[in-house]
Amino acid sequence: YFCRHDERWELQLKGSGKTPYSRNGDGRAVLRSSVREFLCSEAMHHLGIPTSRAASLVVSDDDVWRDQFYNGNIKKERGAIVLRLAKSWFRIGSLEILAHSGELDLLRRLLDFIIQEHFPSIAMNDSNRYLEFFSMVMSETANLISLWMSVGFAHGVCNTDNFSLLSITIDYGPFGFMDSYDPNFVPNTSDDERRYKIGNQASVGLFNLSKLLQALKPLLDPRQKQLASQILEGYGEQYHSRFTELFKTKLGLLGEDENDNYLIAFLLKVSLLC
Repeated sequence: YFCRHDERWELQLKGSGKTPYSRNGDGRAVLRSSVREFLCSEAMHHLGIPTSRAASLVVSDDDVWRDQFYNGNIKKERGAIVLRLAKSWFRIGSLEILAHSGELDLLRRLLDFIIQEHFPSIAMNDSNRYLEFFSMVMSETANLISLWMSVGFAHGVCNTDNFSLLSITIDYGPFGFMDSYDPNFVPNTSDDERRYKIGNQASVGLFNLSKLLQALKPLLDPRQKQLASQILEGYGEQYHSRFTELFKTKLGLLGEDENDNYLIAFLLKVSLLC
């Protein structure tokens, strides 16, 4: 932990070696990807998009072997380690894995800790606290993806392990910014099925939130489950409203006009044809 201005930030090293989460990988990072993460996380912060931050980058003397383009051409590269900071590194997957393994007591304890530490507006003695938590995560996730789209940012790997419960941008692996509008833009050369193309980010966000709801359901009573499903149904409207608001600001549109959405869609289509 790192404390600054009465705020607590969690420190994390990326590229330092194997951890319990490395699976079959070596847990290392190469210099080129480390520099990209450092620069992009800081750029996203200054663009006003919630994100993890980069504190330092250290070059390693160790060699790291990588197949950069996934074409069987493995090359030796220089290793590096990035020191990253975030208010929390808990992800949707952090809850999902506990629910899947049936560790419900640990799931409840972890969820209560996250709410107490990072969601101060939710009362811990409120029987609906998990419902309120889910509502806030849903709303902020819709906001985050809208912000991504407003700057043409494609995350690259939008699975539940890369979606923060605090709705910040984390885990800059394969990512990219569109040079020109293309809903099929994919920054991940290993994503042959284009699952995480930029045009899918909103729907992938909905999918991940449905997985979060599935993880929470063992802690909810029947009435709360029904209400949570209704909250999830509001995701599309939340996303569309925020997306429209951001693009209207870009275009300098004031007030409300029924043709605003048509104009935004028309300009995006024109950009696609250019």
